[in-house]
Amino acid sequence: MSSSALARFAREQVVEPEAIARARQAALELGAAPISPQVGAQCAVIAAATGARSIIEIGTGAGVSGLWLLHGSPDAVLTTIDKEPEHLAAAREAFAAARVPMARVRAIRGRAADVLPRMNEKAYDVVFIDADQDQIIDYVAHGLRLVRPGGTVLVPRVLAGGRVADPVARDAHTSDLRNLISETLGSASVFASLQTAEEGLLQITLPRA
Repeated sequence: MSSSALARFAREQVVEPEAIARARQAALELGAAPISPQVGAQCAVIAAATGARSIIEIGTGAGVSGLWLLHGSPDAVLTTIDKEPEHLAAAREAFAAARVPMARVRAIRGRAADVLPRMNEKAYDVVFIDADQDQIIDYVAHGLRLVRPGGTVLVPRVLAGGRVADPVARDAHTSDLRNLISETLGSASVFASLQTAEEGLLQITLPRA
């Protein structure tokens, strides 16, 4: 069986909850590209396996990724950061439609580069990073600072549409992602894995203390 057939089969098996599917449609209409259902499902698994109680999301979009994370950890509190007010407004509608209590979502409007330095170290079980791709290295460094021992940093879109595997692609962003992947997977100080389905997902888990 071809790899494309296997990929299609895996893609078709993901059952996206109705509230997330509605948020996905709103995101597409808004132009806020959401993570794929496969990546969303993997994020939910990580959140569930971590037993996450506190999650921070860099890049709210229209709420798709936040809903997937909360789907995996229904008792968690989500802090979500986005500089676009229309994104935050769409996400608030998505959370309300999914009947997520307001007390479980803390939305912060602002540039992540300005907000993250003020966030508490080792305060989150899961850090999800999907914003400002040109600053992805800095955001991952912040994520590793913010996550608790045993927690996980999640970075979608790391395949750059397949460019990371193309030796001819040497633009700064692709090179940053390529180096991030190789250095993370080769590090002895974290547990790391690269999921290659759809847009890709880099998973970085800190050892427990």
